[in-house]
Amino acid sequence: MKQKVLITTSSFGKFSDLVFEKLKNNKLEVITNPYKRKLTENELSDLLQKEKPIGLIAGTEPITAKVLKESAEYLRVVSRVGVGWDNVDHNTAKSIGIKVYRTPDATTQTVAELTLGLILNLLRKISQMDHELKAGLWEKRMGSLLENKKVGIIGFGRIGRRLAQLLTPFKVEIGYYDVLKVDAVALAKKMDIDSLLTWADIVTLHVSVSCDNALTFDEKKIKSMKKGAWLINASRGELLDETALYEALKSGHLSGAALDVFESEPYKGPLASLKNVILTPHIGSYASEARVRMETEAVDNLIEGLG
Repeated sequence: MKQKVLITTSSFGKFSDLVFEKLKNNKLEVITNPYKRKLTENELSDLLQKEKPIGLIAGTEPITAKVLKESAEYLRVVSRVGVGWDNVDHNTAKSIGIKVYRTPDATTQTVAELTLGLILNLLRKISQMDHELKAGLWEKRMGSLLENKKVGIIGFGRIGRRLAQLLTPFKVEIGYYDVLKVDAVALAKKMDIDSLLTWADIVTLHVSVSCDNALTFDEKKIKSMKKGAWLINASRGELLDETALYEALKSGHLSGAALDVFESEPYKGPLASLKNVILTPHIGSYASEARVRMETEAVDNLIEGLG
């Protein structure tokens, strides 16, 4: 009998069948996500108990201590498709001998490009005018240039650094904050978080939740941002107090915001009612080329871990 691998990411293999072939060539039986969406804790537990896989190619579902202790008796490897792995209880996994992998390099370009696109969209109000024109309103709205703006990047790892490189031709000033010690770079200046928030015209978040839990953008931090600034979050939904953001946008303290991630997904909150907000459904990694690379790396990691 073949050993099983459970794949919980709902779009896995959509752009390349090679990932499935590689698993089958390694004599692994593939079980896919029957719900075709993000699994709940209970749904994941049920699937693990039913299928008894030795490997899990995971999305963003909660792989909690309860799931691992009560439902993962046969599980040997968790291979995350993506950069973040905050949804995995690492301490529990380690304690019961489960290896955990991720694909940190595969999404660097795609998230950086999405962030740049969101910034340009916000400043020129492209989505807002697109919606209005399609609704029958011909209204030319004045936007702003990205050129000469001050951009604050919070989290200066792979994605933050790549974004800084993409921004350089726009002749912006770039400042960054990172809780970890990172090497100095010529294209950006290191700043403390308080100075960055009062200085930046545009603030963009690229931080892992587990990296600095104290970095949550709460009401105090949002209010400390420069009046008229723009805020982008293509990082982690848990980083941002959405209620405080809504109030800052509604009051005019912030000019606009763009979010690709949310505290609870799918998002159905009040930010969707604001014209100065762009919302996308967690598509940071959703470029076909990047998706194939992520999935291939996830399969390779799984096979390595099982070997």
